[in-house]
Amino acid sequence: MKSIYPTWFFIPSGVLYVILFAVPTFASFYFSLTRWSLFDIEFIGFDNFVTFFSEPMLVQGFTNTFVYGFITSALKVVLGLGLGVLLTSQIAARGYLRSVIFFPVLVSTIGIGITFKVLMDPFDGLINQTLATIGIQGPGWLTDPAWALFSVALVDVWKGVGIATLIYIAGIAAIPQEYYEAAKVDGAGAWKNFWHITLPLVRPATATVVLLSLIGGLRSFELIWAMTKGGPGFTSDVIASVIYKQYQAGFYGLSTAGNVVLFLVVTAIIVPISYFLNRRQVES
Repeated sequence: MKSIYPTWFFIPSGVLYVILFAVPTFASFYFSLTRWSLFDIEFIGFDNFVTFFSEPMLVQGFTNTFVYGFITSALKVVLGLGLGVLLTSQIAARGYLRSVIFFPVLVSTIGIGITFKVLMDPFDGLINQTLATIGIQGPGWLTDPAWALFSVALVDVWKGVGIATLIYIAGIAAIPQEYYEAAKVDGAGAWKNFWHITLPLVRPATATVVLLSLIGGLRSFELIWAMTKGGPGFTSDVIASVIYKQYQAGFYGLSTAGNVVLFLVVTAIIVPISYFLNRRQVES
């Protein structure tokens, strides 16, 4: 199909794309094959990638990235859908509740990380003190290796579920009310309405939430760094925090290789999922 716009109309955006995306991307691929500093560069082939996948710390960060990304994405989908259904129903103070749920999205990620780091302190934190009043000994949310990554993931979900909820609210509001009226005539209850009408017709919203949440989870850095800095040890490190630590240590080529790995991982996961979700939408 012939474009309605003249060719020159695309030139400014094309130039910006080349300068801001294409050139840095190809430069990263090249520098990932080198040992470089601000004053020197040496081509070493795939040695950086071999090192990246042979260091236990780096492999741990690679594994944690998948765990973190899929946990946060799944919880945002489930909670976002549930809250979207709740906040499109006829409940009191619906507008206020929408504002409360969306508010964390507007707050600085670093600010939230520092706040929850204080709240989750195993000795003086408000969360464990509250649990102690009802006879429950709270865990070391950020100091116990078994809890650290999961604790940060929960905070990430708390902060980001507002976006998922907003997308679901828009998707549910777009469903024609005639469907629900016809189902009511047939005697369908709330569960059947949700299962046979709401859930199938919000599939585009679900696809959007899955993709945005998964991309954000796989690329997450600020919250993890503010709350645990990848600790204790390396138990809550993800690829992005490992990359940052390598930059701090002066291993620029190795950290660039980590960036390339992160780019390839996100692409390899998101492209098939996007294709699958979009194909399901077309088929339905």
